[in-house]
Amino acid sequence: MKYLLMICGDETAEEHAQDGCGGWSEEMEERGVVRGGAGLRPPQEATTVRVRDDELLLTDGPFAETKEQIGGFVLIECADLDEAIEIAGKHPAAAYGTIEIRPVLEGPFG
Repeated sequence: MKYLLMICGDETAEEHAQDGCGGWSEEMEERGVVRGGAGLRPPQEATTVRVRDDELLLTDGPFAETKEQIGGFVLIECADLDEAIEIAGKHPAAAYGTIEIRPVLEGPFG
């Protein structure tokens, strides 16, 4: 099953942006569970897109004002949620932020 790991942190997480993953990426590549992923630029560089009444509306910045923001993501494929939790728990960001695990809907894009 595929899971998306959304790596989240507050403003203090930015100090870890250049830390790397301390061998986590290499271990997960060796296990064959990583299907993709990337770090993201800061939320203030985001553009939010909405369409209301057929009008395209653009907003600079993130879609919501919150203390925590998504700093990156990893797409994994593993046996079940227990394995996804084990994988997320090994990620260094789990020690200073949070990692949200979401099952990926299978379909035309899965």
